[in-house]
Amino acid sequence: MMKNVKIIGAGLAGSEAALQSARRGISVTLVEMRPQVPTAVHKTADCAELVCSNSLKSTKPESAAGMLKAELAALGSYLYQAALQTRVAAGGALAVDRDLFSQAITRQIDEHPLITLEHREASSVQEEARGFDALVLASGPLTSDALAQSLGELTGADHLAFYDAAAPIVMADSLDMDKLFSQSRYEDGAGDYLNAPFNKEEYESFIQELLAAERVIAKDFETKDLFQACQPIEEIARSGVDAPRFGPLKPVGLTDPRTGHRPWAALQLRAEDAHGGCFNLVGFQTNLTFPEQRRVFRMIPGLENAEFARYGVMHRNTFINAPKLLDASLRLRAADASCDAPVFVAGQLSGTEGYVEAIRSGLHAALSVVALLQGKDAVPVPEDMAWGALLGYATNPETVNYQPSHVNFGIMRPFEQRIRNKRDRYAAYAARGAQALEGYVAQLREEGLLEGE
Repeated sequence: MMKNVKIIGAGLAGSEAALQSARRGISVTLVEMRPQVPTAVHKTADCAELVCSNSLKSTKPESAAGMLKAELAALGSYLYQAALQTRVAAGGALAVDRDLFSQAITRQIDEHPLITLEHREASSVQEEARGFDALVLASGPLTSDALAQSLGELTGADHLAFYDAAAPIVMADSLDMDKLFSQSRYEDGAGDYLNAPFNKEEYESFIQELLAAERVIAKDFETKDLFQACQPIEEIARSGVDAPRFGPLKPVGLTDPRTGHRPWAALQLRAEDAHGGCFNLVGFQTNLTFPEQRRVFRMIPGLENAEFARYGVMHRNTFINAPKLLDASLRLRAADASCDAPVFVAGQLSGTEGYVEAIRSGLHAALSVVALLQGKDAVPVPEDMAWGALLGYATNPETVNYQPSHVNFGIMRPFEQRIRNKRDRYAAYAARGAQALEGYVAQLREEGLLEGE
């Protein structure tokens, strides 16, 4: 008997999941609320519409984004192939004609005999799961209020974010350790945090530029607007020049070893992963544009040449607390007891950032669903693959203060023997990932999950 899967959301993740599932003989009902229910950013009713940049980032094999594209190519991604066919000149990046790209995907979905596209709003996870063998939620960061409320009832409201304000993350090897020092507050010697000390002049110049910087959302946010009352650093500064140094930049309990005194102000940086490959700017949630973050935050002592693994973001961005709710197959554990079918979550709703990451998560969800419906164990994704590293980060129950991320070398397993040259290190990551990908593909073929590729 043919299996039936329902997918909510025809964005990047949902479209890829639908095409991959149908390719393997599964009947798919794909539900998209547009155009019946519009959003503030979408312009069409097409599937896989790109609403921000038209760039899918670097194609260089030795980049994290390039590694992820190699995985999509090896796994037969429909959306990646469409991107290649609709690409426009963009140097070393893969950029597309956004209209031709989404039209190509829409055409494939419309023409596939096993996919039925329904334009309507889905408002209940439990209702949508009824009568199907599996449900994939891929409704994205602009999930409707009704569906978000239903999801919150299943998972607990504290596991669902709306306005999120995330702090930037910088690569460890781009920091000037001659200016930074390791110390935890009120402790002697090296501590768990890196500290960037400001003198009075540096601090006042920084605050002046912070207040003048261009913002993504041109409004002054109030505490009630934000998830968990998470105020952007520029909003704190707007309440008073000294407010940040009595808040996130407070220097109390710290001693700069270069001067023997407490700094005028200090930014603390916390390791983002166990390997110390990248650091989070503690308390620096922000609404600044990406170029302004580069310019202003590089005024911080020790961050003059900082490379950003992730910029700070602040926008309507519905996502779940993936480490607490999802397993490595992207299955929503909280839904098992109350839904008639297993529920999977893909795309930005699952807590990943980026176009290519969304495509890859849709493909992963489809493989997980197919394996489950065929009575097979899902093939684990090696941690040395780009997707494996991101999946491990996003579904690790020990991850705290979770915020969405994209693939980057900062979350990848370091080498036992450190490779100091950055170019050589990135090339080594790519070579190791390619080897892991080869083994992963072989396992999928052995399980019959890549038949007919």
